[in-house]
Amino acid sequence: MIKKELQPACVFEQFARINEIPRPSKREEKMIEFLREFGQSRGLETVVDETGNVIIRKPATKGMEDKATVILQSHMDMVCEKLVDVDFDFDNDPIQTEIDGEWLKAKGTTLGADDGIGCAIELAILDSDDLEHGPLECVFTRDEETGLTGAEGMKPGFMTGDMLINLDSEDEGQIFVSCAGGRNTTATFTFAREAAPEGWFFVKASLKGLVGGHSGDDINKKRANALKILARFLYKVQERHGLRLVSFNAGKLHNAIPRDGVIVFAVPFEAKEDVRAEWNVFVSEVEEEYHVTEKSMKFAMESTEAADVMPLEVSSRLVLALQAADNGVFAMCQDEALAWMVETSNNMASVETSADKVVVVASQRSNVMSALDNQAATIKAVFQLAGADVVQGDGYPAWKMNPDSRLTALAVKTYKELFGKEPKVLGIHAGLECGLFSEKYPNLDMVSFGPTLRGVHSPDEKLHIPTVKMVWDHLMAILKNVPQK
Repeated sequence: MIKKELQPACVFEQFARINEIPRPSKREEKMIEFLREFGQSRGLETVVDETGNVIIRKPATKGMEDKATVILQSHMDMVCEKLVDVDFDFDNDPIQTEIDGEWLKAKGTTLGADDGIGCAIELAILDSDDLEHGPLECVFTRDEETGLTGAEGMKPGFMTGDMLINLDSEDEGQIFVSCAGGRNTTATFTFAREAAPEGWFFVKASLKGLVGGHSGDDINKKRANALKILARFLYKVQERHGLRLVSFNAGKLHNAIPRDGVIVFAVPFEAKEDVRAEWNVFVSEVEEEYHVTEKSMKFAMESTEAADVMPLEVSSRLVLALQAADNGVFAMCQDEALAWMVETSNNMASVETSADKVVVVASQRSNVMSALDNQAATIKAVFQLAGADVVQGDGYPAWKMNPDSRLTALAVKTYKELFGKEPKVLGIHAGLECGLFSEKYPNLDMVSFGPTLRGVHSPDEKLHIPTVKMVWDHLMAILKNVPQK
């Protein structure tokens, strides 16, 4: 339960209600029904489109009917990550929260503040009868985290407002006015397993406890990628001794930096002691390499039972491809004002082994669409050379800054008046639904902001409580001062 003294109480009460509702990406049916009942029970126009997006319209307060219609928008789904030793069913169990100083966290799972806190702010506004605002459209999109399919499936005309405030950013005091485009690459290796050579020794090695994080926001923070770390070791063993791979599993989500992974492989029996010694040296080197950012990484190696292996050619090419695939920051922004921001990157997101397949997923991002095309082609080529079947999605577009935005000017002005300091007006190296909205609604004036979150897309996710009140006050000031249509 969330303590009543948290402010604004109306927002945290709604957030507590949301966290009672299971809402994994692509399985948001319970949340959709909750939103439908929420709007209808308050006599508000409520529409669910064929994709599952929900819009609830609230009329203007008296005397503000001539104001421009403002769209408030959040996504209803959440990333479902938990600690390895935590027993939790995201399809049925409510999120358990706890307060740690000024931070709100979950017990061993993602908190769901991305973007449940945005949804909670919208619901608090819809539920209130003492706020000043013009006409409002509160929009809740589905499946943002695994492909932006809610925003992609939204048809023009579903939203009718003039300005849109996206409540899905993670640093209070920052107003975002552009975002990166993105694309996913999926490479599949298909094979028939075979018996291991006689006299080979089987090894299981693992890595866990990494910080992980968001593959856009955190890609430049020198955090280790469990998939790439384990691939490095396999490459070394393959070069020195030869190996036969049984399985490689790491990462789960395209938009999260892999936090853990497990590899099972075989080496010639006479090489087993060398491999153990090389593992110990490798572990020491990696711990030193990431001694600042990864203070809780845990490595383990043990012998394991013999099993059928991948064909030598598949095993070898997979290891080569995972070693070769570019990971992390590829380029920083060239514009002087944004030189601090990542322009183009790739995240080696996951590898999953089944009886006859290995599936590798990578996620490319860029604020420059031609650079996105190039990075996606680079990753595709690596896996094509390795003999995999490669499929790439259409992805989502970048959102370009509007230098004449009235909404940006209003957001900056009201922030300065409230807090006596300038907010930062920025772009973000992550996908926001604003990119897709900008294609469907080219004249829509948009900004994105939100309270401070840390550790999103991981069980370390936490919400900075004082910033929720700051965002609420800022939003109220904007809604009071929206210009006429």
